[in-house]
Amino acid sequence: MRIALVLEYDGSGFCGWQSQRSGGSVQDALEAALSKIASNRIRTITAGRTDAGVHAAYQVVHFDTQAQRPMTAWVRGANALLPDSVAVGWASQIPDDFHARYCAIERCYVYLLLNRFVRPGLYHHRMGWFHQTLDVECMRTAARLLVGEHDFSAFRAAECQARSPVRNLTKIEIIRHGDIIAFELRANAFLHHMVRNIVGCLVYVGKRKYPPEWIGDLLIGRRRSRAAPTFSAAGLYLAGVSYDDRWKLPRFAEPPLAAALPGNGRLIQLPLPARHADG
Repeated sequence: MRIALVLEYDGSGFCGWQSQRSGGSVQDALEAALSKIASNRIRTITAGRTDAGVHAAYQVVHFDTQAQRPMTAWVRGANALLPDSVAVGWASQIPDDFHARYCAIERCYVYLLLNRFVRPGLYHHRMGWFHQTLDVECMRTAARLLVGEHDFSAFRAAECQARSPVRNLTKIEIIRHGDIIAFELRANAFLHHMVRNIVGCLVYVGKRKYPPEWIGDLLIGRRRSRAAPTFSAAGLYLAGVSYDDRWKLPRFAEPPLAAALPGNGRLIQLPLPARHADG
């Protein structure tokens, strides 16, 4: 049978999602836990391979198994075996033609940036940080130039293995709550480091190094070398993955809800996967 899981994790203690020979990835931890429950080797496939230090509030995974277990085993059982920083929130049997990656319609990422003179202590590894005052309106003006289907070569990592640099960015929203700036980006798919590179470029605009039109020039020029450096992984969250209703996966919350983070008396929240009825 094929099982789908929704999980969340703090990526600061991992080398990323993807399994490594030396271990230390989220995938390694999850597969070890699932394999114990199944009494057999379990291989997982995910909706998005997050980098080292990147978090997830709603990561979707599927795997195949012949082990007959109640759904609670894949939730509570896995959570008993996983590190404290990783938790399965939902599990269900899914049709065999479901694929966590290829059936995904849209991905949503949220980047949290602490914008104040003093570096974070409590939110170290949970937020990015920039010490100079940022002009959010200029950043919003620049961000609007990115919406739509474009060649995002200027915003992809040199090691990106995607066959095409063309992506359809359906939404980019920037909201300020006190000292915290939240970026929400949605697209059919993302290139390697695409979100962090976009945030880095928007920060350049926000600190008035370049005008908003510079973002459009980067899109046209398609040269990564002319863009800003890749921003820190600390503030990046895979916040949701959308699928067709026929798969009956829980929807991630609208607007994003969960992992509340206080900012000057207000809250920024990220999505939390719905809990399985048995979990």
